[in-house]
Amino acid sequence: MAINRGHRFTISFDEAFPRGLVMTGEVSPDNEFQSREDKAQNRPVRQRVDEVTGLRQWKFTATDPDEEKAKRASFEVTLLADVQPVPTTTELIPGIRPVELEGLTAEPRVMGQGEFKYQGFIFRATGFKAVRSGAGGKSAGRSADGAGSDGASKAA
Repeated sequence: MAINRGHRFTISFDEAFPRGLVMTGEVSPDNEFQSREDKAQNRPVRQRVDEVTGLRQWKFTATDPDEEKAKRASFEVTLLADVQPVPTTTELIPGIRPVELEGLTAEPRVMGQGEFKYQGFIFRATGFKAVRSGAGGKSAGRSADGAGSDGASKAA
């Protein structure tokens, strides 16, 4: 049995991000590229729609405290929902909040360029869920260099 390119694997949040995830900034629409000509002609900006689910795409930048390589610690996460998802946590400092994601999937992808390629993942989720404060190495929050703007990736 072959696994097709672009297959999304369902993964639990705790498996993907054992020390949690920190959201930096805000959730924003994932808009399609607009050329200079489009802007000059005042064409409306179109939000991307996920090909698999048909839901609108939203994005935010996340930082994984478990990632050892600084260049791979921050990445984009794509949220799939008809309406803009709202984080369930408050900001620790302006623009920084712990988050935990629900409906998380990971899509393996080769990242990097030239001789500096590595195995990464594009993460998609359906929204935010309440963050647990916990023991056992779990942080108070959860949720990579983007391969274009279709998702987020994280190095393996």
